[in-house]
Amino acid sequence: MRVLKATAKNILTASETVKRGGLVVYPTETVYGLGCDPLNVSAVERIFEVKSARQKPLPVLASDIEHIEKIAYLSDKARRIAVKFWPGPVTLILPKTTTLSGTVTSNLDSVGVRVPMHNVVIQLIHLSDGLLVGTSANKTGEKPPLSAQEAANQIGDKVDMILDGGPTTFGLPSTIVDLTSERPKIVRKGPISINEILSVYGH
Repeated sequence: MRVLKATAKNILTASETVKRGGLVVYPTETVYGLGCDPLNVSAVERIFEVKSARQKPLPVLASDIEHIEKIAYLSDKARRIAVKFWPGPVTLILPKTTTLSGTVTSNLDSVGVRVPMHNVVIQLIHLSDGLLVGTSANKTGEKPPLSAQEAANQIGDKVDMILDGGPTTFGLPSTIVDLTSERPKIVRKGPISINEILSVYGH
């Protein structure tokens, strides 16, 4: 698999690949991601095969809050966090809608969602109808890649396209906050701290 520079032409080609059911590796501000159309169950199954992980729910990236509302329910407090930190490195776990298959969430009633900050992936998501699976481009248990070449070394032979947008900004995965109950829970520490989250949440 060739690593292609993230030009406007190649981003458009990548979006067409996604809409055909293909798998694409792309840059974000956190780590390199592996994506497909989250509403295409066959493509989602391929993601699990690439990552060698059958039980782990897949997060979904969106181009804006409006597209997230197609697959997840935002409470008023969740919306406040979203408005404050998106685009950015915060993933919110929210109750999912019936639009999203349980295949994506490993049959959980919730889904992790975020709007990323990186210009390349925002363009890709927008051209891919607003939603994209947002898991890291590595096999389960391996280090998430911080460059296109690192992703290619791990899974390059199993995907349809790799976009090179240069090194990542933060170099670590997003903060994950579970908002499915009244009290927010930090599932994974990341670039945004719990205190920053709570200052907006209201606790």
